[in-house]
Amino acid sequence: MFATLFPILGITFIDILGFSILIPIMPYYVEHFGASKVVVGVLFSTFAACQFVAAPLWGHLSDRIGRKAVLIVSQIGATVGWTMLAFAPSIVWVFAARIVEGASGGNISVTQAYVSDRVAPAQRARAFAWVGVAFSCGIVIGPAAGALLLARYGYTIAFLLAAALQVVTLVTTILFLPEQVAAKGETSEAIAFREIIRSLVEPVLTPLLVQKLAYSLGLYAWFAVFALVLQVQLGFGVVQTSYFFAAFGVLSIIFQLGVVGRLADRIGVRAASNVGFASMVAFFAIVPFARDLTAFAWTMPLFGLGMALSNATIPALLTDAAPEGMRGSILGVGSSLESISGIVMPVIATAVLALYGTPWTTSICATFVCLALALGLVAQRRATLALPEPVEAE
Repeated sequence: MFATLFPILGITFIDILGFSILIPIMPYYVEHFGASKVVVGVLFSTFAACQFVAAPLWGHLSDRIGRKAVLIVSQIGATVGWTMLAFAPSIVWVFAARIVEGASGGNISVTQAYVSDRVAPAQRARAFAWVGVAFSCGIVIGPAAGALLLARYGYTIAFLLAAALQVVTLVTTILFLPEQVAAKGETSEAIAFREIIRSLVEPVLTPLLVQKLAYSLGLYAWFAVFALVLQVQLGFGVVQTSYFFAAFGVLSIIFQLGVVGRLADRIGVRAASNVGFASMVAFFAIVPFARDLTAFAWTMPLFGLGMALSNATIPALLTDAAPEGMRGSILGVGSSLESISGIVMPVIATAVLALYGTPWTTSICATFVCLALALGLVAQRRATLALPEPVEAE
């Protein structure tokens, strides 16, 4: 499996290596222009709004013309966006850069579709865990590299490094990624909003998409305030935050390599998904009480385990339920629903944090992940009841 997926894993690693520079730096970059914490949320929402429109279009197009061409376009857009960000003279320019990258952002759903095309259904959770490993490896190195560059050279060099890494992914995709066109089947002509509506009324897909939306609402609320919570509760600055994210990336790799595949094989993809949701609910319940680095560090394994399991199992469940010729479209719809979370939740979460503090913010996160867990438990129960009764030997 690793040999089969190696090209796309390498591209994912390099891509996330560049992107992960952004996560801990962006809140401070926005404040660098004199903007408030709420503007941080608005910026994340703007990027997500562009992806909301773009993701189903790119996913559908990848079903038609192949995954490679769509990835190339996406990488070109990301390169332009990062370069604009590096030389941004004002907060308006920062928003323009994020719009460019968001509109061209077909990476996630198209990468997932590529992976699902190349592995057997029974191996998809393990394959998506490998994608998670590549993702986490980028998270480990990116924030640390960004922190070092930021401390020595400022924001411009850090963002130019991200742009350069996007160029590397572009060249790698062109030269080394085998083309993978989705299997021919019944493809949908609907795109964007019509595609979302059509998928939502499919009986098999509806519960999964609603569950993904609930999970994403909680997760995006948290990621919008993660760096800010570290600042409020632990007194972290941008450098400490970057190193903390790198340490979290190491933790994620451990769970993805050592736990996800084994647990999914042992108890099933659906049950493993529910374990992930439960772990994240526990994390959000404990975070408000973690007021020093030691206490916060003890809670992070709960979040790391939850993310590792959820991020591998949700796309596996979606691709299993999607019609053969529509995987890119359905995963694009899933990414678009995820983008709804990115539009709505950062503004809400940053405002709630500013007005009411961490406990109310994490309560919002926990509520949505609880809903995802409840939907998963119902689905698991129904699957158990649908199993045929064992026949007793006479």
